[in-house]
Amino acid sequence: MALTASCPSCGAAVVFRSASSLFAVCDYCRSTLVRHDRELEDIGKMAALVEDRSPLRLGAEGRYGGVHFALIGRIQVRYGDGGWNEWHLLFDDQRTGWLSEAGGEYVVSFLQPVMEPLPPFDGLQAGQRLALAGQAWTVANIEQAECVGGEGELPFKVGAGYPFAAVDLRNERNFATLDYSETPPLLFVGEAVDFAALAMNGLRDGIAAPERRIEAKVFRCPGCGAPLQARSADILAVGCAACGTVVDAADANARVLSKALGSRDEKYVPRLPLGTTGTLQGRPAEVIGFLVRQCREGGIAYDWREYLLAGANGTYRWLTEYNGHWNVVEVLSRPPRTSAIEIEGIAHDGRRFRHFSTTARAEVIQVAGEFTWRVRRGESCRVVDYVAPPWMLSRESTDRDLNWSLGEYVPPADIAAAFGLKNGLPEPLGIYANQPNPWAGTRGRAFGLFWKLALAAVLLQAVFLGLSGERLLLRQELGFAPGQTEAVSRDFTLAAPARKVAVRNRTTLDNNWVGLDLLLVDKASGRAWPAARELAYYHGYDDGYWSEGSRDDEVVFRDVPAGTYYLTVDADLAPEKPGALRDTLEVATAGAGWSNFVLLMIFLAAFPLFAFLRHAAFETGRWAESDHAPEAGDSDGDDD
Repeated sequence: MALTASCPSCGAAVVFRSASSLFAVCDYCRSTLVRHDRELEDIGKMAALVEDRSPLRLGAEGRYGGVHFALIGRIQVRYGDGGWNEWHLLFDDQRTGWLSEAGGEYVVSFLQPVMEPLPPFDGLQAGQRLALAGQAWTVANIEQAECVGGEGELPFKVGAGYPFAAVDLRNERNFATLDYSETPPLLFVGEAVDFAALAMNGLRDGIAAPERRIEAKVFRCPGCGAPLQARSADILAVGCAACGTVVDAADANARVLSKALGSRDEKYVPRLPLGTTGTLQGRPAEVIGFLVRQCREGGIAYDWREYLLAGANGTYRWLTEYNGHWNVVEVLSRPPRTSAIEIEGIAHDGRRFRHFSTTARAEVIQVAGEFTWRVRRGESCRVVDYVAPPWMLSRESTDRDLNWSLGEYVPPADIAAAFGLKNGLPEPLGIYANQPNPWAGTRGRAFGLFWKLALAAVLLQAVFLGLSGERLLLRQELGFAPGQTEAVSRDFTLAAPARKVAVRNRTTLDNNWVGLDLLLVDKASGRAWPAARELAYYHGYDDGYWSEGSRDDEVVFRDVPAGTYYLTVDADLAPEKPGALRDTLEVATAGAGWSNFVLLMIFLAAFPLFAFLRHAAFETGRWAESDHAPEAGDSDGDDD
């Protein structure tokens, strides 16, 4: 049941809608009020909240898990490189929970009681694996933070400068936070949610009363005097595009995070100027930050560029570019199951990613524009990349942070169209890690078409064999012996011209040879077609049975006209073994041949073979740039 009471300091009405709410901040005088049954005690003033770009406000409503909730309180938290909001939720079923809002990511979580002892804060490291509340977790972030303000109803006392240590845990399904501000520590378990799925209403843009506008902070660069701007309290660092100085936007004195670029430092010009707006993959985007990272391998420096994009509802994305290759990158709220730094492959979202490369030190060498954390030149992280083209899974880690992101390869023409670049963007150089293989589709289509045409060719060959089957014209037994080496066959008739006439000799050769001179004679015209053949057949035992040669032979006469024919056979018997020899002579019109069929199949196979080789060559070029460069002669076509 809701409790309404008057603020002891200003008399304003203060409502406690949740029985778990023990503290409230008066909207009018900022007094922190503690609830004692129906009486309120003023225990001090709460610092004013810092204006930010959050679309949420007290009283906004939404749904989660099919249950309606309202936002009844908020605390603002800051840490070394940024900050976030924690919104206190009251559900219709009287449950309470929290909606965390950080860098465009929204997480709904609930207090989870645990029986096992929680690990000490000082013993945790980023990437460490833990088992808590029946789930496996990976330590994603370790922070010493502080509460800088609050409003509405809260279940605990807060105040400006209220410190607490927090550890973020992640797995493939859920998100958790270990809050070390209490003894024993508290565990909050929840999940990242899509903002639209919360079906929020009563947001800042939807109310009739005017809102205080977020005033952009404008100041001069301490390095060169150029004007700088931080559009909101979300922006914690601003890089000067003129001189490279990076400034702490949250510091009243514009504290320098990293100094200006030196005269020998290379100056990179962004291909997408700061302030460029467009619609990328159906979502609005504005380029607000530009940084350059660099790594060194074998004494050679490699650099790539990253663009921070601001979107709707305080969301952010990244664009990365290397040698004209572009990726749209989203930070993952649900990381892969494994957090090993370097393994052969990772399964994520139904895809299998292969390890591509590990960069031990990726250093920021240039910063321009606005960023939501205190980025500075010289900061570095370890980067491990896995690919499943057109996707790239990247793991970035430091001593206290572990983040996963998923990039999708986008052609430069699509980037240029998204941001309305009239002059387009340069063509990519070389092959990139997750660049789609342009021959993947061609290879698949070529093999598909080959199997269809090959099946048609087989069916046609079967039809030809059936329609033009062999027809026997003559079978006759002949005998040869010394002094009797010539024989003449009986007559046979070709009723129609024959494309091929096959003459077969099946002999009784045994460890011997014979030469046969054949003559096909047209009985009417006397026209003759000669052919000479030699047969040999030997066999025996020498550490086992062996044989070579053949007793049988076939010769084909082509394009024989219709008519009556006979054959003469002259045998040349081996003088060293001139024994008797029997020969079964057969004459037949030959069926459909196989040579044209074989040539056709070779022709058809040439196209998929060409596509396969080009596909394999592309993959070889891709992996030549990885930590798993193929050896000479190897090719890898197993990565579509």
